[in-house]
Amino acid sequence: MPLALPEPVLELPALAQEAGPTWLQPYRRDAQRLITAATADQFAWNRLAELTDTYGARLTGSDNLTRAIVWAADTMRADGFEGVRTERVMGPKWVRGQERLEIIEPPHHVLPLLGLGGSVATRPEGLEADVMVVSSQDELQRRSAEARGRIVLFDVPYTNYGETVVYRAGGARLAAQHGAVGVLLRSVGPMGLRTPHTGGMQYGDDAPKIPAAAISVEDAQRIHRIIDRGRRVRVRLTMEAHFEPDVESANVIGELTGRERPNEIVLVGCHFDSWDAATGASDDAVGCIVTWESLRLMKALGIRPRRTVRLVLFTNEENGLRGGTAYRDAYVKAAGDHVLAIESDSGVFQPARLAFSGSESARRIIADIGTLLAPIDMQYVGPGGGGADIGPIAEAGRVPMMAYSGDSTKYFTIHHTPADTVERIPTEDVSKAAAALAVMTYVVAEMPERLPR
Repeated sequence: MPLALPEPVLELPALAQEAGPTWLQPYRRDAQRLITAATADQFAWNRLAELTDTYGARLTGSDNLTRAIVWAADTMRADGFEGVRTERVMGPKWVRGQERLEIIEPPHHVLPLLGLGGSVATRPEGLEADVMVVSSQDELQRRSAEARGRIVLFDVPYTNYGETVVYRAGGARLAAQHGAVGVLLRSVGPMGLRTPHTGGMQYGDDAPKIPAAAISVEDAQRIHRIIDRGRRVRVRLTMEAHFEPDVESANVIGELTGRERPNEIVLVGCHFDSWDAATGASDDAVGCIVTWESLRLMKALGIRPRRTVRLVLFTNEENGLRGGTAYRDAYVKAAGDHVLAIESDSGVFQPARLAFSGSESARRIIADIGTLLAPIDMQYVGPGGGGADIGPIAEAGRVPMMAYSGDSTKYFTIHHTPADTVERIPTEDVSKAAAALAVMTYVVAEMPERLPR
């Protein structure tokens, strides 16, 4: 039955019948209904809070993630989705254990830190060494002789995530090549409130595996200033991090079966796992909820498009991408039946944007559909859509991709930190993302012709 809607929370101008391309006329009424339903209350935010409050951090291999997967499948069934299932994925289990960082000289001081995901441990008694600070790979190369026997601190100013994250991913390998015994990383993001950022890293076969951890921007700058004054900084780093054997996890899938072309798929998704520092509200629980809303709103409003809309909550994006590759492997024969793949994995903070990657003819269609989002000021669709989890199936089937991305400064300030909690996400930002994704998903799934490759 159609959903009885309360008065909208947001004042939305009606979609003018003559506005935008005329071919969109058959979709205007349901697009307006989806926007109104998404912004009528804070249902989506409340579900986000339920997920993060109840199940907390969801690192692959944790009991929290296992219980959250069961909850998600049960809740999809309660929402009336079809084909609800969990699909087994074997994932890595990295355990943080206890960790501690303290300045020994000058005055004793304990620093907040987060070991990088995949790091090895120190000896049980810890690792004590002088710190060497560098601001780039080139500086490390120039001063290579000084690194031997020291803990290298990469105090690299944040520019953007893509440029700066290379030091998190490969810093330990670089430092070990020059004889360092450990690595500290200035957290990858804008300055927060003395919050360190964790995240994945990799070792190489050409250097020893050395312990690696992130410290806050403030502490990295403080250590750098002390050393620039000619004082040495000596620290003791203690970490218990280790891997255990791979464990069973799962992708969670739910669908609205298409009324005419059930084998053609519009895929919407996100990753359900998170790092262990907080509850992963922005990365990526909110992405799961707002893509989930595309199906829930259509079901509640009695809208069943021509094509199947499939929601996938991918497991193990953060430290392995096993969920995305497992989905590709399971559906590779049907990869070409995927009409569009949409991912939300960059938060929902306003001002947000939609981005699309595909052929020029498909881009023109998507730009037209974007005009339906004028009531929530989301009508512009830029270039660059994609995502880590949808990437494998999209590559296999040459599938057009779309992404919903929130304001990057707000997002990366709390990204992979203890501050990534639901309280930092405005309710209206969640509702707006849900509305935009629901409309875009609905029209692409309903159009008589599929998006051109």
